[in-house]
Amino acid sequence: MTTNDSRVIRAELLSFDADPGEGDSPAEGSVRHIKDAALWIEDGRIRAIDDYARLEPSLPTGINVIDHRGKLLMPGFIDSHVHYVQLEIMASYGRQLLDWLNDYTFPEECRFAQYEHALALSDAFLDEMLRVGTTTAQVFCSSHPASVDAFFTASRKRDLRMLAGKVHMNRHAPEALCDDTQGGIRDAERLISDWHGTRRLGYSLTPRFAPTSTREQLDATGGLLRNDPSLWLQTHLSENTGELDWVAALFPESRDYLEVYEQSGLVGPRSTFAHGIHLDQGMRRRLAERGANLAFCPSSNLFLGSGLFDRHAARDVGLNVTYASDIGGGTDLSGLATLKAAYQVGQLRGQPLTAWQGFYGLTLGNARALSLDSEIGRLAPGMEADFVVLDPDATPLLSRRHARCRTLGERLFALMMLGDDRSVLETWAGGRRQHTRD
Repeated sequence: MTTNDSRVIRAELLSFDADPGEGDSPAEGSVRHIKDAALWIEDGRIRAIDDYARLEPSLPTGINVIDHRGKLLMPGFIDSHVHYVQLEIMASYGRQLLDWLNDYTFPEECRFAQYEHALALSDAFLDEMLRVGTTTAQVFCSSHPASVDAFFTASRKRDLRMLAGKVHMNRHAPEALCDDTQGGIRDAERLISDWHGTRRLGYSLTPRFAPTSTREQLDATGGLLRNDPSLWLQTHLSENTGELDWVAALFPESRDYLEVYEQSGLVGPRSTFAHGIHLDQGMRRRLAERGANLAFCPSSNLFLGSGLFDRHAARDVGLNVTYASDIGGGTDLSGLATLKAAYQVGQLRGQPLTAWQGFYGLTLGNARALSLDSEIGRLAPGMEADFVVLDPDATPLLSRRHARCRTLGERLFALMMLGDDRSVLETWAGGRRQHTRD
């Protein structure tokens, strides 16, 4: 028996079951690759995966088979750090971080006090994310509760798995963006009650970064996290050298930037710290011991001149690294563009990113670091049916390069370096086709 919400996608399939390592060839058992696969989805989840020839005899008579032979199925991409409220200030003239915040970010975020504006931008943002194959993201809203209500409303309408939260900031920003400590906590508690765990939505506590919160606000946010370990937390850490000097002046009682967060109980297994460029190995080790992750935002780091992330130093101490666009400091929403920039940053550090490690990071790696790997991040029976259909011949140049590739690794690397939104033929989330390339 099958339901009306049941169909099969026939295509080449690639998914990861484990970290492939840093070698030119993936670690044994880390990759699942089927040249002619059948992906059977039903009621929003994956029912079965196998070679098409093996699965076809057991398929119900008349089931809809969507033939995408010549295309590549992968899990939906995951973005671990992005600001939906900055969508319309992407590509604003690049200055250093603190100037960029004051000149562009803060004035833009003031607009999100209006629910109608926030809903319109939420819809536009999610359409763009689906267009580039991203099915899950951890998202900064603004400091206005309406911005969170709007984003979760738009996400629920599409039945997307999304994490998001209201920004907490009570100083060093325009008055229209600042909350007060207790008022902000009450807002967060209401938003958590309304949205956390609703369908595929999760709440991420979101102090912007240490300079815009007093110790009292950071402590209060830590109290929320201790009271409910199912919550996530996202903030920024050590992005820019000027930021480090500012934090040291604001929190002289803390030995370093990370300890500001540690003292408020904000560092744990569901904590994401964006950037983490200017860290010593001791700080990386402390993050790893607590199970936190660093969101590597290569295009943003390059655009704002913040520095070159040391990926190998993080791996050496077992610190989880996730991959993120960091829109609007980042220059592209596409996960493929993020991997391309990550490879380029790695080359400058003598630690180039393989396609195996890149696509693992964008899928199962990000899911594991965000504690979402029981639901998304790989293609396997029982998992939620979030996946992308990639076209390796999407552009004339990509097709030419594809024709010369001899191995799967070469094809993946070409896609990582030459692919863009045109490479995403379809995006499926919750078992529904939610984007089709024109």
